[in-house]
Amino acid sequence: MLDTVERPKLRDVVAGRLKSYIVDANLKPGDRLPTEADLAKQFGVSRLSLREATKSLEFLGILESRPGRGLSVGRVDMDRVTEYLGFHPALQELSPRVLIDTRIVVEAGVLPHVARRMAADPALHERLDAINARLGRSRGLAEGIELDREFHHQLIAASGLTPFQAFGDLLATFFRRYGRHLDASAAVRGHRVIIDALKAGDVAAADREIRTHIEFYLTLPEAPE
Repeated sequence: MLDTVERPKLRDVVAGRLKSYIVDANLKPGDRLPTEADLAKQFGVSRLSLREATKSLEFLGILESRPGRGLSVGRVDMDRVTEYLGFHPALQELSPRVLIDTRIVVEAGVLPHVARRMAADPALHERLDAINARLGRSRGLAEGIELDREFHHQLIAASGLTPFQAFGDLLATFFRRYGRHLDASAAVRGHRVIIDALKAGDVAAADREIRTHIEFYLTLPEAPE
């Protein structure tokens, strides 16, 4: 029996065309779009369908709508995007292998940027040091899980690559699923290796440790073979 092919919602199709329009027209934050009526006519959809699409883009900050001004390109609210991605129901269905591999790609990928910025701004490694010290003093699993998550969140943030912070918030999903396996002492030791390596500009050593640190979860019973 053939699987049913799910058709995309018209709202999502129109939202995609709006994003393409912004890119193709090289529009910048604050630039105005054509009127709602003109866009609906150009896309061959009703104004209601167009409005549903613009509302979804307004939620993410891609578009802004103001009385008397119409639609304009917004400034993306990364905090809102992060919250949306981190708690989207689809993330709860990802396999352990996908979650673990995604963490490795994201966290190992930002390390060169973290090392470069850390060399110019000592406050970055001091912030990671402080979180790791608190993890070492943590009492109880819940506190330890939150501090471990915060360390990795701040590690990604230290790269200065703002969009990665949104993807990094899948950490919330990861730690909700696997946090109960936390060994705080081992985590502190691993974090220390990462911090010291980045401070010394040894990205390769930091990369090896972050992979070892995350791949530990592949040894758990619920992880894939």
